[in-house]
Amino acid sequence: MAWHQLSVTTNENTAPELADYFSEIGAVSVTYMDAEDQPVYEPLPGETIIWPNTRVIALFELESDPEQVKTWVNEQFNSGLSQWTYERLEDQAWERSWMDYYQPMKFADRLWVCPTGQEQLEPGTVCLTLDPGLAFGTGTHPTTALCLEWLASHDLTDKVVIDYGCGSGILAVAAVLLGAREAHAIDIDPQALTATEENARKNHILERITCYLPDNFAPFQADVVLANILAKPLIDLSPAISGLVAPAGCLVLSGILNEQAPSVAEAYNPWIDLGPPVQQEDWCRLDGIKKA
Repeated sequence: MAWHQLSVTTNENTAPELADYFSEIGAVSVTYMDAEDQPVYEPLPGETIIWPNTRVIALFELESDPEQVKTWVNEQFNSGLSQWTYERLEDQAWERSWMDYYQPMKFADRLWVCPTGQEQLEPGTVCLTLDPGLAFGTGTHPTTALCLEWLASHDLTDKVVIDYGCGSGILAVAAVLLGAREAHAIDIDPQALTATEENARKNHILERITCYLPDNFAPFQADVVLANILAKPLIDLSPAISGLVAPAGCLVLSGILNEQAPSVAEAYNPWIDLGPPVQQEDWCRLDGIKKA
């Protein structure tokens, strides 16, 4: 089945009202997209990110008239709309169309992250099979890539790992595939835990990964703690996250914009000897060792 796709740019205040109006006049789906190029942060459960300049994209069945839809919208909203576009979308295997963009990735010459059907069996490496799904994290974003690079560069043999804010579980799964004895994945979003368990099952290591909502997690100390979240929660949670690291254990922090690194480092300084930031694009990773 083919579809009419209409999109228009508006401001963050008008976007929700416009999305509701599209639905009222027959849109089968409405989505938001950043109209500029601003950093994308992982939303909290139930939160919808709306940018100052947002493209509102509506999908209509072929029986609808795109010109009539545009006329109705312009009559309803006298101003604040720009950059109308129209496209006819032909039917395709939508669930696999992302494969055009998501290709196998290699980290530190040791870890492959691959979509299903493109697994790499290179000697001396391990392969993590991962498809985009319910939760954030495929390895394509710099924050995740920086953590995967760290994991693939360190000896994790028989280590116990905590993945704090696990998202898709990619870091927990990678740690186990790279030799960790077990990984413990924590997230505030139940969908993230579902995605983590599914990815662990897909990689045949489900029995070595345990998932928790924060209220169900009894804190303990691990050899390696990874927290790929955002700067503010990293700072707010610095005593708790630092407390999860065993003496002489490793802490890896990501989800930090380059200009935020000094503030995050200062928050962890009482407990962790952090090295200099490792940067990729606008983002950085901080990692270090628990003080004696």
